[in-house]
Amino acid sequence: MESKTKNHQNLDENDKVKIIKFEDFQNELVRFSSLSSAVNEAKNTKSLLQEKLNSLLELEAESLSRSNKLDEMREKLEARKLVMGNMSMQSKVVQEKAKKQEDLLNSEIRSLLMAGTSLSVASKSLQEANNSLAGERGYVHLRNVQKLLRARQQFMVSQISLLYPVKFAAGHTTEQELDSFFSSSKAGIPSGSKSLDPGSLTISGLHLTVLPFKKISFFTDKKEVQSSATALGYVAHAVSLIAFYLEIPLRYPLRLGGSRTYICDYAPSVEPTSSDFASISLPFSSSKPMEFPLFLEGQDTTRSAYAVFLLNKDLEQLLNFIGAESLGPRHVLANLKELLNNILSPAYINS
Repeated sequence: MESKTKNHQNLDENDKVKIIKFEDFQNELVRFSSLSSAVNEAKNTKSLLQEKLNSLLELEAESLSRSNKLDEMREKLEARKLVMGNMSMQSKVVQEKAKKQEDLLNSEIRSLLMAGTSLSVASKSLQEANNSLAGERGYVHLRNVQKLLRARQQFMVSQISLLYPVKFAAGHTTEQELDSFFSSSKAGIPSGSKSLDPGSLTISGLHLTVLPFKKISFFTDKKEVQSSATALGYVAHAVSLIAFYLEIPLRYPLRLGGSRTYICDYAPSVEPTSSDFASISLPFSSSKPMEFPLFLEGQDTTRSAYAVFLLNKDLEQLLNFIGAESLGPRHVLANLKELLNNILSPAYINS
């Protein structure tokens, strides 16, 4: 009911019409016209302001989007700066490593250049050496001189073989001689050393039949003892001359005296042993060499036996020097003949 009464009241108020006088109509018309123009002007102003506001809003939105884009670009730029910083640090590390490697490479290059220079000098020296070897006084000349020297040594040893000929005793046939003593000079190994008879050889016609390690009795033939001593003196003299011609210092030097020859031992053993005799006690001296007699007369048989053993060692030394082998400790004359045969063979000059 109240609402209905209010509506009626509004309608009554709206239905009220203002009554003006005619003389005031002109003024009211002017006022209305001015109010209408003011309303139009306000509308125009409103539209202008709305357009400006819309443009400002658009500018603000565009500015905001650009600001957002600028923030994103700043974030990307910071990230790029961080990456660039890391890359710069890595670049510095790599640069330092490269510098170290460059310094190392420079030092290696310098070493290589020095080695190249040394190699060039060595190559030049080698070339000069090759030229000198290929020249008149080179290797060929050396070989010729060596052959001449060996030929001279062979000639001198041939004189020794003529001075002290080592031959088979009378009663041996040529077949027995070849079968019992034939040895291969090239191989240096005797083929008939097992069947060799020590008593079948003589030096200058003298037999070496008395074995020094046997005791001399009253019934011992003195001439045979003297003959063996003389034969040992011949062997010692021949060994001494051959060693001198071949320029070989003997391990056990000889003091020559014909049938009274001695052999020296600079380091004698306290108990020397060999296959020829049992262990023998000998005095030991470190100050000067001991001399052992190569004869039996008036001497201890053990010392004489040891002297023959040392003489055989000298023969073995000479045989080993020319590439041959010893026939054994019992074969003094056989070893001497083997030595002479090897030196006088044609293979000795070209060896």
